[in-house]
Amino acid sequence: QVQLVESGGGMVQPGGSLRLSCAASGIVFEIYHLQWLRQAPGKGRKLVATITSGGRIEYDYSVKGRFTISRDNAKNTLFLQMNNLKPADTAVYYCFAYLDDEYWGQGTQVTVSS
Repeated sequence: QVQLVESGGGMVQPGGSLRLSCAASGIVFEIYHLQWLRQAPGKGRKLVATITSGGRIEYDYSVKGRFTISRDNAKNTLFLQMNNLKPADTAVYYCFAYLDDEYWGQGTQVTVSS
């Protein structure tokens, strides 16, 4: 059974930082491409960052320079380091693994508010 389990969300003030983790099981983690997506209240799910199995990284323009995606294949874990958070970053954050098949995590809430 494949599981992706996010953690690390919470409430933080503007300018603060959070580190999200996504622990995977049931897949050959290192061959999957991985993404973080987020869904703000009343909006659709939006791609935040991608890291491929080969280590190629891409970011949405709205988070470039503030967020860092990384992966630890030895620990089957995906990370998202989020710095200088803004209220516009408030959303449920999801990890997503894809190759020939696709898997989603359950999401973790990030709230940026003073």
